Amino acid sequence: MKIVVGGQVEKKEIENLIKEIDPTIETVIKSDLDAAMAIKTGQADYYFGACHTGGGGALAMAIAMIGRSQCETVSMPGRKPKEEAVQEAVKNGKKAFGFTGDHVETAVPMILDAIKANK
Repeated sequence: MKIVVGGQVEKKEIENLIKEIDPTIETVIKSDLDAAMAIKTGQADYYFGACHTGGGGALAMAIAMIGRSQCETVSMPGRKPKEEAVQEAVKNGKKAFGFTGDHVETAVPMILDAIKANK
């Protein structure tokens, strides 16, 4: 599995956390445009991104490139990630996940668990 890390903040922290959870996952940090293009062209399986709102800078380019139907805002300021919503998003085929920088420690493991459970 290959995950591309886009978004605006905490890119290295997201990549390190993914590697800490599962060292077999291939990760690449890219600009928003390049990360979204990697998903669109099938060069990566999933997109993770963080920003200050969870759905702006984290997902804007992904939404523009692959469409809203494949993107999920996992958390926003004042709204923590919810496991049931993440599981449902993965089941529904979402490929790009955005969250706030302060929810990285919660959102990343939750998304990875949902992806693994869905395989």
